Amino acid sequence: MAKNAAKKKIAWGITGSGDRIVETVEVLKELQKQYEDALDIRVFVSRAGEQVIKYYKLFNDLEKNFDKVWVEINANSPFLAGQLQVRRYEFLLLAPTTSNTVAKISLGLADSLLSNAAIMAQKAFVPTYIMPCDYKPGIITTILPDGSEMKLRIRKEDAEHVQRLRQMEDVQVIETPQEIPSVFEKYFGARAV
Repeated sequence: MAKNAAKKKIAWGITGSGDRIVETVEVLKELQKQYEDALDIRVFVSRAGEQVIKYYKLFNDLEKNFDKVWVEINANSPFLAGQLQVRRYEFLLLAPTTSNTVAKISLGLADSLLSNAAIMAQKAFVPTYIMPCDYKPGIITTILPDGSEMKLRIRKEDAEHVQRLRQMEDVQVIETPQEIPSVFEKYFGARAV
């Protein structure tokens, strides 16, 4: 029990994006295993994220592999923003992140659990890593839960919000789940796979 209290904490936020959600969950599960003696990844799921996680049949997987999984009740519940302000977390990771949440953060709208958390993290100098689903204009192909593909247009307006994020202090934009391990290595060093 005392060993668990010494672990550092990471706040991982999941929004309502299905794009790369399966890969992101797999990467974070692997990181939880690699760093299990040193850190605790806490999962915070938006209301839309809960729908998507269930649609992809990943909710039980999250509960099985992570000690704490919370679902948004409102912008302040669970009280993630306050915990970030008092630096209970090393950093905030939002992955994957919808264009809606990205726009809210880029415009300073703190009306949901994860947009509020990101804005409060910035105010408290807590590093925030955001993996937007719509980071550059064009056409992408995403995989649906049944394995079929769906083409989506990334609007220039959505990509412009990502560019605003790139200019914010203490915010780093990452584009793929494969970049997430390097964030953990930066804070906690490399671990054997």
